[in-house]
Amino acid sequence: MEIERKFTIKTLPDHLDNYPVRIIEQGYLCTEPVLRIRRDNDDYYFTLKGRGMMERLEENMPISAETYAHLLTKIDGALIQKKRYMIPLDAPSFKEGYTPSEDLALVIELDIFTSPKPLIMAEVEFPDSECANAFIAPDWFDEDVTMDRRYHNSNMV
Repeated sequence: MEIERKFTIKTLPDHLDNYPVRIIEQGYLCTEPVLRIRRDNDDYYFTLKGRGMMERLEENMPISAETYAHLLTKIDGALIQKKRYMIPLDAPSFKEGYTPSEDLALVIELDIFTSPKPLIMAEVEFPDSECANAFIAPDWFDEDVTMDRRYHNSNMV
């Protein structure tokens, strides 16, 4: 199960080059249900995503580079290309009344899309929906677009 919230960005954080970056490209074989192929640096995956907005099934299966190349010729729509910066969220803020577990480690996945169109978005994955709903976004985040289907990658192609 994937539990995540998505946000547009007001401003980029300083020193992006200090964070690990992944080069990602992905295409969709189908969007209902969502069947995706992805190259993530030198790793390749076939993914099934269930219905939902903030919470949805996500099953990843590793595939070979050859299988990825074969399936790439079969995608519907444009190929998504993006850089993903992995930014640890050292002191996350939460709504009053929510106490996170001591071992909670959240990471901002900052995506800078180059294709099919320029866009910058951030995603944060959570251990459960209570944590996701209590999360207060950092000041450099802009609009919460978690419930806006236009920001699902499968709808961007």
